[in-house]
Amino acid sequence: MKRSMIKELINTPTINETVTVKGWVRTKRGNKAVSFIAINDGSSIHNIQVVADLEKFSSSLISSITTGAAIGVTGLLVTSQGAGQSVEVQAQEIEVYGTCDPNTYPLQKKGHSLEFLREIAYLRPRTNTFGAILRIRHNMAFAIHNFFHQKGYYYIHTPIITSSDAEGAGQMFRVTTLDLEKLPKNKEGNVDYKKDFFGKPTSLTVSGQLEGELAALALGGIYTFGPTFRAENSNTPRHLAEFWMIEPEVAFFDINDNMDLAEEFTKYCVQWALDHCVMI
Repeated sequence: MKRSMIKELINTPTINETVTVKGWVRTKRGNKAVSFIAINDGSSIHNIQVVADLEKFSSSLISSITTGAAIGVTGLLVTSQGAGQSVEVQAQEIEVYGTCDPNTYPLQKKGHSLEFLREIAYLRPRTNTFGAILRIRHNMAFAIHNFFHQKGYYYIHTPIITSSDAEGAGQMFRVTTLDLEKLPKNKEGNVDYKKDFFGKPTSLTVSGQLEGELAALALGGIYTFGPTFRAENSNTPRHLAEFWMIEPEVAFFDINDNMDLAEEFTKYCVQWALDHCVMI
């Protein structure tokens, strides 16, 4: 049976139809007769509750379903009788794809600090905080492309590795294949970059502006949207060594056109978030 996403089942439920959901267990509780399993598949911040009648399933199967385990459930989607959810799945079949040791799995039903989550970066996307951030980032990226596409601008891919310092600050991350412990030198005693991969000094880009300006003088209106890198020695909470930057370049624009575009773009993205990110 085709898999259904939890977001779809919650937003547009098809009551009394058989569905299949797959995801990771957030919590499990119950009694001697029934087990309530909350699973999440990443499509929404909300879980869906699976109700398993223990007479239909072996005790070994139920005991293997712990927080963090990956499972698939086929069952009847019904209106929930309990508080906290609108629908639930009455399990008919359960398959465990991957078990999880409850004694070592670090994500439990409690709040975790961001400092703690940094230590388990491979699991933190499963938390509500990081899951919501990633889904919002996706929506914002989609909104950015949608905004410029509707206005007839062209998306330009600019180099990540470059030999030009677009902003002249000189704070760039160097890219090289040279052995830093045995740097080749020329007759003047300087590093001989002719023996490097590109034959000249190269770095990670700080901006796609230069290439964007060239494209705008041919295509009229373009935008860049990609990773940029800053090597400033400024280790403050607001400093980012790597971030994605949006840079529109439009031929024949003046300062007023630029301000109008920036205002329209900001309003569009905020409205997109309000319209599409409330339930993620």
